Amino acid sequence: MSQIIPIKDLRDTNKISEACHSSNEPLFITKNGYADLVVMSDEYYRSLISASPIQQPLYLAPKKQITKFEYKVLDKNFFGYIRVGAASFDIAVGDVNHNVAEIKKYIDMALDKEIKLLVFPELCLSGYTCGDLFYQSDLLNQCEKALLELKEYSANKDIVFMVGAPLRKDSHLYNCAVVIYRSEILGVYAKKYLPHQNEYYENRQFDPYTLENSTIVIGEKEYIFGNKFIFEDLEHYKLSFGVEICEDLWAIEPPSTAMAINGAKIIFNLSASNEILGKEEFRKDLIKSTSARLMSGYVYCSSGPSESTQDLIFSSYKGIYENGNLLNEGRMFMDGLIYSEIDIESLENERIHASSFTLEKSSEVEIIPFKMELNNPSLSRKIKQNPFIYDDNQVYEKVIYMQALGLRKRLSATKIDKIVLGLSGGLDSTLALFVCIEAFKLLNIPTRNIYVLTEPAFGTSDETHKNVLELANNLDVSFKEIDIKKSVTQHLLDLGHDINDKNVVYENAQARERTQVLFDYANEIGGIVVGTGDLSELCLGWTTFNGDHMSNYNVNVSLPKTLVRELVRYYGTIHPEIEDVANRIVMTPISPELIDPVNGEINQLTEDKIGPYELNDFFIYYYLRRNFSLSKILYLAVYAFMGKYDEETIKGHLRNFVRRFYSNQFKRSTLPDGPKITSLSVSPRGDLRLPPDMSYNSLLSELD
Repeated sequence: MSQIIPIKDLRDTNKISEACHSSNEPLFITKNGYADLVVMSDEYYRSLISASPIQQPLYLAPKKQITKFEYKVLDKNFFGYIRVGAASFDIAVGDVNHNVAEIKKYIDMALDKEIKLLVFPELCLSGYTCGDLFYQSDLLNQCEKALLELKEYSANKDIVFMVGAPLRKDSHLYNCAVVIYRSEILGVYAKKYLPHQNEYYENRQFDPYTLENSTIVIGEKEYIFGNKFIFEDLEHYKLSFGVEICEDLWAIEPPSTAMAINGAKIIFNLSASNEILGKEEFRKDLIKSTSARLMSGYVYCSSGPSESTQDLIFSSYKGIYENGNLLNEGRMFMDGLIYSEIDIESLENERIHASSFTLEKSSEVEIIPFKMELNNPSLSRKIKQNPFIYDDNQVYEKVIYMQALGLRKRLSATKIDKIVLGLSGGLDSTLALFVCIEAFKLLNIPTRNIYVLTEPAFGTSDETHKNVLELANNLDVSFKEIDIKKSVTQHLLDLGHDINDKNVVYENAQARERTQVLFDYANEIGGIVVGTGDLSELCLGWTTFNGDHMSNYNVNVSLPKTLVRELVRYYGTIHPEIEDVANRIVMTPISPELIDPVNGEINQLTEDKIGPYELNDFFIYYYLRRNFSLSKILYLAVYAFMGKYDEETIKGHLRNFVRRFYSNQFKRSTLPDGPKITSLSVSPRGDLRLPPDMSYNSLLSELD
């Protein structure tokens, strides 16, 4: 067992020499409570030189922040999901043995659930409501003995757990969280902020700890003590976490803020939160907003009604949050174990783009290293197939209103009161028409100033043409039909192109002729052309350059196809006069209609060419919004679409997405103006700046 002595004992050099040679282990010297020197025999020193490079004892506080770990590159098959848990149990106030037995039981349950980090309630070894029993030496001695028992119990158990205990130091009593892993106490966090005495008399027995980090002796060893440190995995540096206790969260400047700035991705809170009317909602909002502000995971665990009810009832609230999103929570007043997976890679990606995390790290916050085996857990958290779709119709109402606001501003700024819109009978142009109507309502301009043009050509089907006519007849807009078959035929003849050759020239000639007519007609009436193309088409390059790609203002530019479909459906539900045709448009197969129909029916399906939009929008969200690797996106897609698409099918569509996304950047480099509505934009003036001539071959190799 390694020996620790204070620096004053260095005077007895003969005794120190004998101790070093007899034990063949280092002798650790402390100064003012800090690790200061290491003394060892020459033989032991030489053995260290030939040993592995990292020999830092995990139980001593480093004097300065550790910054030079040799981190391993994360295995591309580890995707950053860490399963965390929170457990509250039937606490017996003052009965340490009972509480230790319960803690052991929940540790074993957590191991069965593959939980890697587990938090228990505040002062769970003794019970939070012991009152003046905290002054009794027997109770305090039992708690220290229990920590040593739990430390030994943790041997060969690959789980970090945090328990609450009352601990003595320098003639003070502190409310502490003790972090234990594999037969070691990694550190002891001392509560910084105590609740007001009128709420509960915690500050009658305990002192707040407001000093610098120091050390505390538990058993025969010395451990870091304070509230300015975080824990960081030696190999997977993205796994770093901090601990705070109950009231710390409610403070103006919580300790977790400094922890997050210094790298902590997850904050654990050991709590004993009493319940009064109205507090539940406030507490949840506080935890949610804290996790969003810190761009972190936040795992909260409170003791429950098994605490003394002499004056208070405790909530037993347990919640797991990630960057403002609730992942899982337990039932109020019910003990038990909850768990979920926190995506530390996603949190890292979010912080890279956040200016607040460019602040200089504090030298006061120390790093406590540990090493854990990390593998992908079987996910228990929900991965939505359609991340852009919401269950709340108010969101859809807001989206359309925001689109209308953007168009209103463009019209008012240009002093133009007329617009031209090409209506194909498909989803995108239908939504754009609805937005135009709402914008004109905001401007108090007659909707007859909306000039809707339909331009049937070789690929126009009977169904979409019927949809156009019904929409125009049921909405108070100006309508005009211009058949472009003759002009396109003449154009192909001028080019010397065989009209029977249905190649890309045949298709794009129709798309560009439609756009030319729209712009010329806008000049004729003194209006502007409103674009209809959506985010999915722009990401996939599914647009004709200088054809439907161009407009004066595009209202759909940041909306993916899956969301456009839901917006059209929603608008129909609140406008009964067009609900039937809106539903038919939603159900119509998506097509550019540039290839001749068969018996009047659509003969060209977009998704046969570029893949299902639900998959592509899934890729768009996780590739552009979350900045995930392709291998991680494949992993998530296989999980989300289990039973619908197999892995090879998904991988093929993902490869196609990457090829199309990068090879079509030149189209996005010349986008017309349009408002960012969702969290994504591909505007070259805003969120996406890419060279159009980059190579993507090495990116695709990630899927090999």
